[in-house]
Amino acid sequence: MKKIEPAVFFPAAALVFAGVAYAVLAGDSAEAAFTGLRNAITETTGWLYSVGVGFFLIALIVVAFSDWGRIKLGPDDSEPEYGFAPWFAMLFSAGMGIGLMFFGVAEPLTHYLTPPDGDPETLESARQAIVLTFFHWGVHAWGIYVVVGLSLAYFTYRHGLPLTIRSALYPLIGDRIYGPIGHAVDTIAVLGTLFGVATSLGFGVTQINAGLNTLFDVPIEPVVQLMLIAGITALATISVVAGLDAGIKRLSEINLYLAIALILFVLLAGPTLFLISAFVQNIGDYLDQLATLTFNVDAYGDGVWVSDWTLFYWGWWISWSPFVGMFIARISRGRTVREFIFGVLLGPTLFTFFWMTVYGDSALRLALAGLAEPMVDAVRNGQSELALFAFLDNLPLSGLTSVLAITLVATFFVTSSDSGSLVKSTLASGGSLNPPVSQRLFWALLEGVVAAVLLMVGGLGALQSATIAAALPFTLVIMLAFFGLFRAWSVETARRAGRKTATQLPVEGAAVPWKARLRMMFSRPTGKEVDVYIEETVMPALESVAEELKKYGYETELDQARGCASMHVKDEDRPEFVFRVERRLYDEPYFATPEEEGEPGSDSGKSEEEFARAEVVLSDGGQHYCVYGFSKVQIIREVMRNFERHLQWLYHIAHTR
Repeated sequence: MKKIEPAVFFPAAALVFAGVAYAVLAGDSAEAAFTGLRNAITETTGWLYSVGVGFFLIALIVVAFSDWGRIKLGPDDSEPEYGFAPWFAMLFSAGMGIGLMFFGVAEPLTHYLTPPDGDPETLESARQAIVLTFFHWGVHAWGIYVVVGLSLAYFTYRHGLPLTIRSALYPLIGDRIYGPIGHAVDTIAVLGTLFGVATSLGFGVTQINAGLNTLFDVPIEPVVQLMLIAGITALATISVVAGLDAGIKRLSEINLYLAIALILFVLLAGPTLFLISAFVQNIGDYLDQLATLTFNVDAYGDGVWVSDWTLFYWGWWISWSPFVGMFIARISRGRTVREFIFGVLLGPTLFTFFWMTVYGDSALRLALAGLAEPMVDAVRNGQSELALFAFLDNLPLSGLTSVLAITLVATFFVTSSDSGSLVKSTLASGGSLNPPVSQRLFWALLEGVVAAVLLMVGGLGALQSATIAAALPFTLVIMLAFFGLFRAWSVETARRAGRKTATQLPVEGAAVPWKARLRMMFSRPTGKEVDVYIEETVMPALESVAEELKKYGYETELDQARGCASMHVKDEDRPEFVFRVERRLYDEPYFATPEEEGEPGSDSGKSEEEFARAEVVLSDGGQHYCVYGFSKVQIIREVMRNFERHLQWLYHIAHTR
């Protein structure tokens, strides 16, 4: 695998440096340019964001309940690489950790004070504020991540394509993904990821500065924020060097534990029964208004609120989708499509909803009662970064919880930067699952530079504008990737139909006598015995089939290694046929005769660890049946039976397009 893909790395780096140089040299005019670009995009193509996000969500739900939901993200016999708890922790930390800390109190209060419709600072505006917050942070955001992550995981782990965005377009443009089109797609993904993560880092550093101001009177000013960006980016580089398991995974689990501790404290110290009731009602209100909010583009109004909030969020999530989508694909090998969709779509969303309820409804309850003027004034005066700490001042142990909140934002900062640098390095190295540490360090440092520069020249507004601009071209890429998935899954359906309808070859002279078959069922060969069988029986059978197939114009490739023999049959640009027999070891037999299970005086002479099987593996993974003891003729029959199914599958592909 390449250490660097020059056609992606250098254009992406050059464009980033050019943008940073423009922001520095243009001065005040840079902020105006960013704002103008954002307004132009939202006014002309804002509807595209809404339609696209709504379509993704509906299509994913349909797919999850369809037969396609059974497809594995990897070979059929693959198992998940990570357990559910660490998998969820990494999903949560990579997805939107810093944003929850920044907006958990600030967004509900903002909608309460300046609602898009109705009177401000009323009970109805408070109720609607939570629904709008749920809408921006709910299933739509994770639906975008699912589309990208699903495309990448499917084509990488099931079809062996590189872990890059371009692979999702393979069903549409074929090998051209390795040319200029593919390079352009990955370059766009790098830029979108960088600006999306930089926006999050901007939110994070302003909130850390606000927390330090609350606790230690540290001034809120650009110099302090630059120092914070430099310091936390340095911590992120340490996490980069530590690697995925030791770095991101460990920090993600720490993040989750800290977040749970903080949310439980607020829940128990605040109006607990009210918050539990509000959580239930909030979900009901959200589901009730979901369709209306999804397709609301404010066509009959001025569109300002939708542009400032909804379209910004959609652009933010889309710009994050190469990062989060690739990251969750990287950690989701072996899961089914259905498990992936529901796990990624619902798990983090429900946690997010609970977080927004505990913090948002607690803050709104204080605001309605007139008991938290500093918190309300901070939001009213545009200092949203102070809202969380002003809210914590209303609870016991505010100093301790504020320190915990600052720590949590900082660790979210580190995991976001580290995860983002991993994804950009993967894209810029042609899909390497373990890109060079030096390249990951480069992107981690560049993220910090971009966040610092844009924060200095235009504040959070410049970061938001850059995010929306970077998201526009990638919206079209995601749509094409989704259509590519549909086409690939149609081929999967054809494969299964081919297996069901393939005729069986005559078995005269090939069937195994029933007594011999029974003896084979209870055989317990050692790994060495299976190796000898593969070498002396399986490999000659594959050689015979390969020699015969060559007469019909097929290109065959044989491969033999210790404990494995395989044959690949290639037919121009059509999917190849794979038949492999490999030795697999087991700690103990899955069944045995009564004598072998421990009757007095019995001794098989073989240890449990010596049990092995000669299992068949096809192009879509292990088939979980053993052919040890089959004769050469019987192995040939197995090859031909599966090859006929393969031909039937190709026939279905040709007639379903």
